[in-house]
Amino acid sequence: MGYKLKKLSLSFKWLWMFLLVIVLFQGAVYAQQEQGLKNLKQTGQAFRSVAQEVSPAVVFIKVEKEIKNGNAAEFSFPFDDDFFRRFFGTPPQGQQPRKNPQKRREVGQGSGFLISSDGYILTNNHVVGDADKVQVQLLDGREYEAEIIGTDPGSDLAVIKVDESGLPFLSLGDSDKLQMGDWVLAFGNPFGLSHTMTAGIVSAKGRSGIGLNDYEDFIQTDAAINPGNSGGPLVNLDGEVVGINSAIFSRSGGYMGIGFAIPVNMAKQVKTQLIKHGEVRRGRLGVHIQDLTADLAESFGLEQPKGVLVTKVVADSPAEDAGLKQGDVILMINHEKTNNVAGLRNRVALIKPGTKVQLTVLRDGKKIHLNATIGKLEISKMQAGRDSVKVPLFGLSLQNLTPELAERFGYQGEQGVLVTEVENGSAAARAGFSRGSLILEIDRQQVHSVEQAKKLLKEKKQVHLFLVRQGEVTQYVALKAEK
Repeated sequence: MGYKLKKLSLSFKWLWMFLLVIVLFQGAVYAQQEQGLKNLKQTGQAFRSVAQEVSPAVVFIKVEKEIKNGNAAEFSFPFDDDFFRRFFGTPPQGQQPRKNPQKRREVGQGSGFLISSDGYILTNNHVVGDADKVQVQLLDGREYEAEIIGTDPGSDLAVIKVDESGLPFLSLGDSDKLQMGDWVLAFGNPFGLSHTMTAGIVSAKGRSGIGLNDYEDFIQTDAAINPGNSGGPLVNLDGEVVGINSAIFSRSGGYMGIGFAIPVNMAKQVKTQLIKHGEVRRGRLGVHIQDLTADLAESFGLEQPKGVLVTKVVADSPAEDAGLKQGDVILMINHEKTNNVAGLRNRVALIKPGTKVQLTVLRDGKKIHLNATIGKLEISKMQAGRDSVKVPLFGLSLQNLTPELAERFGYQGEQGVLVTEVENGSAAARAGFSRGSLILEIDRQQVHSVEQAKKLLKEKKQVHLFLVRQGEVTQYVALKAEK
């Protein structure tokens, strides 16, 4: 009997221990849930705090432009220009072009943000660049007519100004400190919905070669960006501007999770020059360069493909004066690493002409230091696309290859016509044409001008054969005209 009571006592003891474990486990789960909710509330409070701080300095921009071309198509779709059609495609049903032979005024809209208390506003060039009239509206409803201080198509940035003082403005942060996964908030006026905020993370940094701007170093984010957000600020959780919302990739006309913002560190230098000179005076080194592959890096004695390979030195250029040679690998400029072509181009372009810099170069397996004086990039070398001619049947815009454009794109000694625009979804886009491609031949005939190219493409053929060069690659492309 005593043995049975002892056994029963032990059973109750284990039962109580089991129940205690369950209670403790449930308590831990509850505490974890409470902590999770607390963290979410803190995140929401952080977003709310940033919104209250940033929104008063974000402006809604409305622009007007007089269109004199009787054949131009009028869209009611926001931001109707070639820049956006590359990403958004054609307007939705019911917003198709309407032909209007009379002089008319085109209306667009976008975003911007105040960078000083006396009314300077930073935005995108494609928002205000060609506008005849610019109006801005603040969160509190105040409206002003703005003056265009300066525009820079190369970086797609612009500065405008309103005549007012004591205005709220945003602090410019440091985009170099951003890391993949950091929270960012995008502000703007998507589809005309004034003063909207969306949240996301930094998806990637240093995106280039996309074909949006001449100088690219984009921050990629999944914070929702839509038509109307362009020119608005991308901020961190401290409310500091780290980027300027610029564009998205989209097959539908709206947000699909990939947005691009111009890093604020690039914008700082551009806006300073725009305010001071009304334009950006860019630097020039005078070299043709290419990125290193793993195989190239190994052949030059490098452990990693870090650096920029010099493929040609332009005669009578700052690079030649400094002693740079073909086959040199530029590792650093002023003791800062140059890992790729886009980074070096951007760095040099934003250095004031006449500035002396030190280049660290790998030559024949040895590091040497060269001193160069940065030259001035003439404005004429920035005009790709300004005088282009559209070829609608193929979705291409073409321009004659000038000596300046040949130097800029690395096509010295070549003859052909330059592709300055490729329409989104067109036959040319599907065939792999891109901005900066050089058409050397059409149907086995060398091409020397846009007029010659248009004449050849008017011939009634089911398929035209192009010989195209893109960078260092030359290939044949068969292209069928769209009806």
